Parts: sequence; C-alpha cells; structure tokens
Amino acid sequence: MIARSRPAEVLHKTAGASLASQVVTEIDRRSEAIILDVLTPTLERFELGLLTEERDDDRSRLTADYFWCIDPLDGTLPFVEGVPGYAVSIALVGRDAKPWIGVVYDPVEATLLHAISGVGAFRDRRPWLTEIPNAGHSAQGEVLSVFADRSFLTRDDHDVTLAGLEQIARERGLVGVELQVASGAVMNACGVLSNSPACYLKFPKPAGGGSLWDFAATACLFHEVGAVATDMHGGPLDLNRADSNFMNHRGVVFASDESLAARICKLHPSGT
Repeated sequence: MIARSRPAEVLHKTAGASLASQVVTEIDRRSEAIILDVLTPTLERFELGLLTEERDDDRSRLTADYFWCIDPLDGTLPFVEGVPGYAVSIALVGRDAKPWIGVVYDPVEATLLHAISGVGAFRDRRPWLTEIPNAGHSAQGEVLSVFADRSFLTRDDHDVTLAGLEQIARERGLVGVELQVASGAVMNACGVLSNSPACYLKFPKPAGGGSLWDFAATACLFHEVGAVATDMHGGPLDLNRADSNFMNHRGVVFASDESLAARICKLHPSGT
C-alpha cells in the first residue's frame, strides 16, 4: 500500500552516473529488510552468497556455489515520480553466472512473475506461456516496441541508433518503432515479453550501465519462455562479474526472438 504513493523523503547515494542509479527511499530499504528476513536463514543452511543493492558487496558470490541477487526496488526514479515502472527483483545465480531462479513482483499491477531454470515460467503461480512471434511473420500495423533507459535520449548516437531500429522494423514488415523510456530495467525487460516483437537495449559504455541485480531475475524469465537475454556481443550475460557490479563492459540486449537480438547487436560497432 505504501508503494502506491510517492515517498515523503528521497535520499541520494553514491552509485552510477545517472539520477536513476543515485536515488533511494525508505521503501527500498524496508523492502530489502523484509526480503532478507526471509532469505537470510537460507544463507547458512544452503551455503549461499548474497548480493543486494542497498548493502556493500561482501564478494561471497565469488566463492559460494550460488548466491541471492536482490534489487528490493528497481525503478526507484519512476517510483518517486509516482508513475508505474518499478518492481521487486530477486534471483538465485550460480557462481558461473547462470540464473537459476528469477522472481519479479510488480506492485502497481500486483503481478508476480517467476521462473525456475529447466522448469518453466509462471505468472501469478500459473504456467506463463507468452507468444514469441515468428521473426518472419508480423501482423498488419504492428510496431517494434523498443524499451530503453532515459539516458538513451541523451546519447550522441541517439538519432543514428533510432534510424537503425527503424530499418530493423521495416525489414520485419513492421510499420515503425515505438520507443518507451519511462521504466526501470526490470519492467523494461518485462515489457519486452508483453509487447512482442520488442527489445530492451543498453549499449556498452565506460561506466555505469546497470548492475547485476537489474538483470538477473529477468534473464531467468527470458530463458524459460524462449526469449533472448544476452550482452551486446551475443554472449551470455556476465551476472557474476568479479571486478564490478556494473554491466557496462559488454552492454545488455533483451529481445523477443534470436533474429531480432542479432540485428540489435549489430547496431553497436562492438557488436557481433
């Protein structure tokens, strides 16, 4: 109920370069406390590591076979603005960076998504069968839904990238591109699954670029529904990066099908 209204106090922390990575509220911390009340006993019982946004990385994720990867409130910026686009994200990730469990809760729609590697994906605890379109067939009047962070609008190559996306849309027989930049990383990825054909992209950059906890749970969801979650080179997401929590080094691509993901990767000079 608290999460449906704007917080009274917005704090700032030292994080990435964008405002979205620097704001934090009491709700972020209370959400984390509730989650850890449940999960902390599992750390010792199952010898798990822990990585959570509002605490320092103790690097237990690098020695444990598995670790909890928690974003207690992804999309804090839309939350403080009083608009949809925020969610709770929890994942169980292997030391080899494979996501084994992914859980996303959207408090605005009161919707729970979860996936278990090799078992399937679920929406509100019922099997979730999303429609992943055939890359060669598009319904008349369809658009390519493109999800991105707000920083995409200020990129120097914004116009060139948008033109490339429009070209991809034409190649697929779509009428154009619909760009959406209002949500946090987790809900951007979930938007791809709800608006196929669609993609969510983050190009490599020197710093920032989203953190491990922004992508771990949704990566598991994507794997289980047959969609694509890779870096900008077409490789697996490095969800246990040893030298940093950030994913800027190789970028991120979430796409509704493999053909679209491959074309998105080619938009960046370093892509495949």
